[in-house]
Formats: sequence, C-alpha cells, structure tokens
Amino acid sequence: MLIFFDAEFTDFIDCELISLGLISEDGQYELYLEVQDFDRLKCNAFVLAAVCSCLGRIADAEVSKADLKNRLMAWFATLPHSVTVACDSQHDRDLLADVFDGDWPINLAGWLDLRPLVDSKAFNRAVAHHHTKGRPWHHALFDAQAHRLGWLAWMAESDTREG
Repeated sequence: MLIFFDAEFTDFIDCELISLGLISEDGQYELYLEVQDFDRLKCNAFVLAAVCSCLGRIADAEVSKADLKNRLMAWFATLPHSVTVACDSQHDRDLLADVFDGDWPINLAGWLDLRPLVDSKAFNRAVAHHHTKGRPWHHALFDAQAHRLGWLAWMAESDTREG
C-alpha cells in the first residue's frame, strides 16, 4: 500500500517540523498532526505567511513533540503489513526520519520519490485542481491528498497509454 506524505517545517536552514499529513492510496487511512510546541522564531517569513496561517483548520490535530512518535507509530500499526511512503521532498523524508529516530514502523517497506512525476501534466493538473481556498497549498494534509490525486491521475494516464 502506498502512503502519501507531506510535511511543513520552519526553514530549510533551521529546520523544525511544524505539521505532517499522510493518506493511503485508497483514501481509507488518513492522519494529520500539528506540532504544538515547535519554535515559531525559527520560521522564515514565507512559512509564517503560508504555513502558519493554515494551522488549526483540523480538529484534534495538535500533538506535542514528545508524543509525536507515539502517535505516528500507533497510526502505522493500523495499516497493512507492508506500506511504502511516497513523498516529493527529501526534506520531508528527513523530517520523518528524525521523528522515528531509527525506530521505524515494522510495516514500513520503502519509499517512493514523487519528484519525477512533477513533469507529468496529469499529475500537476490533479494536484492544482485539489488546492482551493478551503484546501490551501502548504497545508501538509491537503498537500498529501493532492499528491495522492496526482498519483492516481498519473496512473490513469499511464494505463491509457499502455492500453
């Protein structure tokens, strides 16, 4: 099973996790968490405007840094025995690695890099269509959902070319 993942963070240089979103390929499993005790002083101007303004839109998403790993591990335990995490950023992947700190979920089988799909019109069209005023860019869950829809559109286009 593919799990689409996105993360938002303070800055590329002084990088601290702000939020993360995950959704399964079939849309049945979804998790969104906002780290309530991240250091806002580390945020660059773009992050303050685009990311922090999106926080607080989803109920019960707040989690402390201390409890983040436990919440993620518990969620991964609800998933099938073999999952692959798909994301479009090495920074996001590194942030997830920092959360797990070497203690990966036993069902995490691997990674899928979505960056090569950025050149696909079908992928980009689906991603852009997903983002609306109510589902803004730079919100980790909405971005993960958009990646899922982009993947599905890319797969459908690939099936059409092959069939």
